[in-house]
Amino acid sequence: MSDPGAPDAASGSGSGSGFGGRRRTWTELLAGRVGRQPLGPGREHELRESAARLLRRHLNLKDLLVEVEGPACKTLCLDQLMGPEASAGSSSSFIGSALWDQASKLGVPVAVLSSRTVVSSIVQICASSGEPSQKVLLNAEQRKKLSSLLEVAQYLLAHSMFSRLSFCQELCEVQNSLLLEAVWRLHVQNIVSLPELWESHADTQSTVAWLFRDLCLLCEQMEASTQHTDIARTMLSDFVQLFVLRGFQKNSDLRGVEPARVARVAVTVLQRMLVFALEALATGPQDESPVYRTVKNWFGVFCGPMYGGTISADVPKRFFSHTLTQVLTHKPVLRVSDAVRMQREWSFAKTHPLLTSLYRRLFAILDPEELLGHLQEVLETHEVNWRHVLSCVSTLVICLPEAQRLIKDWVAQLLARAFENCDLDSMVTAFLVARQAALEGPSAFPSYPDWFQASFGNTRGFHSGSKKTLVFLFKFLSDLVPFEAPRYLQAHILHPPLVPSKYRSLLTDYIALAKTRLSDLKVSMENMGLYEDVSSAGDITEPDSQAQQDVEKAITVFEHTGKIPVAVMEASIFRRPYYVSHFLPALLTPRVLPRTPDSRAALIESLRRADKIPPSLYSTYCQACSTAGEKKPESAAPGKTADASCVEEPLGLLAAALREFRAAVADPAQGDDLSAHLALVSERLSSVLGPGEDDSSLGLSRVQLSLRAPHLEQQEQEVADLLLTSFCQNLMAASSFTPADRQGPWAARFVTTVCGRRLLPVMLTRLCQLLRHQGPSLSASHVLGLAALVVHLSESRSALPDVHVALPAPAESLPVPEFFSSLLPFGTVETSLFCLKFCTAAISYSLCKSPSVSQDTLYSCLPPALLKKLTYRDWLRLELEIQPELDFLSDMERWDFQQWAIRERFLPAPSAAGGCDGELQTACSVLVDVLIDFCHSFRSYNCSENSDLVLGSCTGNRDIFSRLQEMVADLEQGPAESQSCRPSQGHFLFRVFRTRLQALAGGWDVAARLQRQRELLVYKWILLGLPPSVLVGSPQAKQPAAPDCTEFFQLVNSELRNLCSHGSALTHDITIHFFRGLFNACSQSRNPALTADLVLSACQTECPIVLTSALLWWPRLEPDLRSRWRSCFHGPLPQELQRLGEARQFGRSCLSADSARPPPGPAWLSAAALHFAIQGASKSSIKSELEKPACQGDELLLVLFFFSLMGLLSSHLTPHSRHQSASLLLCGPQAADSLKALDICAEILGCLEKRKVSWLALFQLTEAEGGLGPVLLRLAPDPHIRLLPFAFYSLLSCFDEDALLREDAFLHVAVDMYLKLICLFVAGETSAVSALATRSQDLQGQGDPVGLITKARHFLLQSIPRCPQKSFSNMAEVTPRCSFGVCSTSRSLCKRATPQAEMIRHLTRTLCPLTWQPQGAEHSCFLAAAGH
Repeated sequence: MSDPGAPDAASGSGSGSGFGGRRRTWTELLAGRVGRQPLGPGREHELRESAARLLRRHLNLKDLLVEVEGPACKTLCLDQLMGPEASAGSSSSFIGSALWDQASKLGVPVAVLSSRTVVSSIVQICASSGEPSQKVLLNAEQRKKLSSLLEVAQYLLAHSMFSRLSFCQELCEVQNSLLLEAVWRLHVQNIVSLPELWESHADTQSTVAWLFRDLCLLCEQMEASTQHTDIARTMLSDFVQLFVLRGFQKNSDLRGVEPARVARVAVTVLQRMLVFALEALATGPQDESPVYRTVKNWFGVFCGPMYGGTISADVPKRFFSHTLTQVLTHKPVLRVSDAVRMQREWSFAKTHPLLTSLYRRLFAILDPEELLGHLQEVLETHEVNWRHVLSCVSTLVICLPEAQRLIKDWVAQLLARAFENCDLDSMVTAFLVARQAALEGPSAFPSYPDWFQASFGNTRGFHSGSKKTLVFLFKFLSDLVPFEAPRYLQAHILHPPLVPSKYRSLLTDYIALAKTRLSDLKVSMENMGLYEDVSSAGDITEPDSQAQQDVEKAITVFEHTGKIPVAVMEASIFRRPYYVSHFLPALLTPRVLPRTPDSRAALIESLRRADKIPPSLYSTYCQACSTAGEKKPESAAPGKTADASCVEEPLGLLAAALREFRAAVADPAQGDDLSAHLALVSERLSSVLGPGEDDSSLGLSRVQLSLRAPHLEQQEQEVADLLLTSFCQNLMAASSFTPADRQGPWAARFVTTVCGRRLLPVMLTRLCQLLRHQGPSLSASHVLGLAALVVHLSESRSALPDVHVALPAPAESLPVPEFFSSLLPFGTVETSLFCLKFCTAAISYSLCKSPSVSQDTLYSCLPPALLKKLTYRDWLRLELEIQPELDFLSDMERWDFQQWAIRERFLPAPSAAGGCDGELQTACSVLVDVLIDFCHSFRSYNCSENSDLVLGSCTGNRDIFSRLQEMVADLEQGPAESQSCRPSQGHFLFRVFRTRLQALAGGWDVAARLQRQRELLVYKWILLGLPPSVLVGSPQAKQPAAPDCTEFFQLVNSELRNLCSHGSALTHDITIHFFRGLFNACSQSRNPALTADLVLSACQTECPIVLTSALLWWPRLEPDLRSRWRSCFHGPLPQELQRLGEARQFGRSCLSADSARPPPGPAWLSAAALHFAIQGASKSSIKSELEKPACQGDELLLVLFFFSLMGLLSSHLTPHSRHQSASLLLCGPQAADSLKALDICAEILGCLEKRKVSWLALFQLTEAEGGLGPVLLRLAPDPHIRLLPFAFYSLLSCFDEDALLREDAFLHVAVDMYLKLICLFVAGETSAVSALATRSQDLQGQGDPVGLITKARHFLLQSIPRCPQKSFSNMAEVTPRCSFGVCSTSRSLCKRATPQAEMIRHLTRTLCPLTWQPQGAEHSCFLAAAGH
């Protein structure tokens, strides 16, 4: 025993040398212990076992072998036998036998010897690479050697020649010399488990440090070599599974100290790895740096499937919850004030991608409800890291759409708790969470202004409970002011909490404080942009730059809605300094005006008409524009010209984000990353579009675009093309490896992200360009991609606004699916083929995406034109689109096809199958209904500007109309009882008309009137194209033989009368068509003259406007009537037709120098003839003609005055120039007509007053009274009757006031006309008159409604005191017809019990301060004129 270390080795580390004293012998040690502990029964055996265990733990086997065998043994060391080279070639049994022999010689257990020898060999293998020590993986040679060694170890273990305990203890001694892969292989090959190794190590901290170091190296080196990547991933997975199992499994069988130590090691290692990763992220590691790779690969272990099948589901859930807690509570050093100030930098897009990936992985295994509950628990029980908490909230609302509602509910609960208990913590949490969620856009959470207004801007707000809650709210908001970003202060000022008036001081104090803070920050509320998003994270923009952006945005909104944007109107009233100083100068930048006004010019004109542009500023702008062509002013458009790189850079970043998203779609392993990529796309998209209103505050109720000429700005088209191309490429990439039903929600989320309301008009316009105008040129991949996009947009129909199809077609609002149907034209061969491809692609994609969906659900998800039975109605719509000049069928082939389809396919088919049940009338009715719809649709319009051609030049519909004419002719040829007229239901055509008219909106607003006029124009066009017998039916069998014209008369009296542009007559075409029908009925009668007289006599009482129309067109009508009658009936005209000729001659004779003929009856017919003669004459005065005896009839003059009033109103409403003198033409043809009509009215009025004929009754006509009332009301359009108050006060200068005051009905009529005039003005029905008066200076005193109301008021105020007592007797009957309520004027007039003087005082007092508030562009004009 020459080696001095031998005794130490034999004695082990328990010799006491560690304490610095001399080393005691075994005898001394045992003697001392025996002295202290007396030897009892069994004690000797226990001591022997303890001594043996101590020796085994601290035996130095190599030194012992040397001591036993002497120095010569060194040349024949057992390690050579067990070495990697020897063991590979030697059998396990031979090695085991050698070990057994050697152990016998040494007198030590063979298991101990084998364990120590195996450890020594493992250390040699780990050190044999010769590479740097900072590695954890074996190379190929080392793996081969270790594999052979482990086979020997397994043999020894199987033959009880191997001690796990000794092996673990030896490994712990040399753990720093071991490679992690070698230890892992010992575990997976069941040599010794990792928990056994950790249990045997007394120093837990050392074990944790070793594992942490090697795991970091493993994560760093995982992707260093592709041949080791799979092994490294498997190693990491096994280690983490073991850590999670031992650290988070609740097992009642695991008791004692050792299992607790293992759990402590597992939890500590996991926690140290997480802390390392979080601290590394805080430093912002560079991509692909070693630290970045380490964190990235470690976060990869948080994958739910990694733990599947090996442990119960509760274990990883506890682990993930614990990890989330550790993340949220890591280094809670940030205060709430820091969070308020900095949270805009913690949005999803600005959070490190590795941290958001960790959040998403943690979310994958926990339900949204569990996540929210855990988040609440952490916030309530721990100090938190606000940066991690708020970035977690952002990730939650972005990546888990189902959690968005939960976040809203949670915030509401926090607010309720905060105000219930004045809980400041809940208040802070609610505001921080709401602001953080709002940063992610309106698709995830309402914008902060909207949320703040919804929470505190109404009487149901959380703060409205008491003064205590109000004080709590404003104290909280005031405490936030020093830390608030300007955006939030602006939001609080613009959308303040609703506060009762008695607590108003709380709000004003806060607003003053907030404005002071904004002033300190050099941010002005007055200079805030119109479309600044106060919830955005961007910085405050300079006023001039912001104004230019506001102008561009306002023009865009104006293009899409056709109205002045609400934000602009509000700014012109409430934020006038910014509006006048910044917005208007940016809008009115001088430029060369285009020949055709563009959107900018249209917006400027709309603002000017609304009095939103000061006249001086507008005049300066016009003058500058006129000279802009000569010399373009410098800096004419500040901010308009931008560096090309500034424009390209956002587009480039957007393209890069879209490429990354496409890569994620194409990689199934990145399915969890799609939401993150979409969030990045959304952020880049916002950067491209620039500042603007968010989707929730835009208030876009509809999208307006032109189908004939859809237009986009260059940048808008580039963005749309980029997004559409990306969608098509994504679809092709995703479909290349998985079918549509297993692709996940990427497509729907992409559509939701890129087709928000702000970008929706752009996308729809581009789709219109591509599908409607460029469809045949699209490639197959584009057709498939766009079809899929249309399917997803149609599925979102409830969340999308209607599409308003703009001119040239009449306005029409369509839901998005029906809008897409309108983009598929079938007019030509090429477009038909494209539509078939597109429909097939859309249907195929829908079926592949949802193979198990029902047919009804499929119908609801697709545009209606893509998938349906081709019913008779649908077939007609398609046929109407065919353009004959581009038809692939010849005219005869098309005729044959249409005849076959109608007569053989759809006519006999049952209605349930889309047919007509064999009813020809049903086929005609459906055709008429479809034809009218087609006439209103944009499909029937082209570039033609001719308003008389209702169908434009789309001649395809004329073929279908010919089929209608043929079917109507067939009905006329059939038996009387089966013809088109049924006694109970009437003619099918008028039945269709009635049904459609009943469905139209009523009222007198401009939109309703224009819609009705458009409908009636189509009705008239159809009537003129069908046989005239439709208007005048066949004579009835009974005597006298009178044809039935009731339905036509009803249509004229109720509808066509209102289309009269001539005041009291129908148009020539419908008039001559009626008389052709009359002659046709006469030809079927046994007494033609009697039939004609009966029909025309019925016209006098039922439809008098037919006769006045005949008088107007008599010079063109009479020759045709006489020729037809002579050729058919060989005799003179019937008596009633002769009466019309006599009336026409009477009218002409009254204006000639000769004596006038006596007027034929009735008087209104003669008056109409005279009126038309006066209109056709060039005379400017008819005073002398009115004095002729033939014109002196009171009733004739009264009706003539009525017709002249209608002529006066027509001159204002309808352009009409005929035979004006040169002096009158100087002021314009329409103004000349108005002046002439006014003079004629004045002369007839003077004649009536001279003859003391009361004419006031003309302004109080009703259907109920007898006499002239019902007749005159049927002789004028309803709009003219409604404008009688305007005509009444237009004649003020012609009134004989003294004579009028003596009339009992004067005051009643004058006040009634005044009130009705105000109602007309408020309703905007005097706008056409106002437009004419504005254009003509000669009419400004007569046609201007504001001036007219002023004159009427002065006239009444002067006349009321002069009225006799009896004039007040019927004032109680005066009731206002104002839409805005009861006027104080009529309330005062109704106080009949008041004495006359008091009544006068009331009238004069109430006529001055009118109790209504006008709306529209004429506010200031009226208020100034009315003396307000």
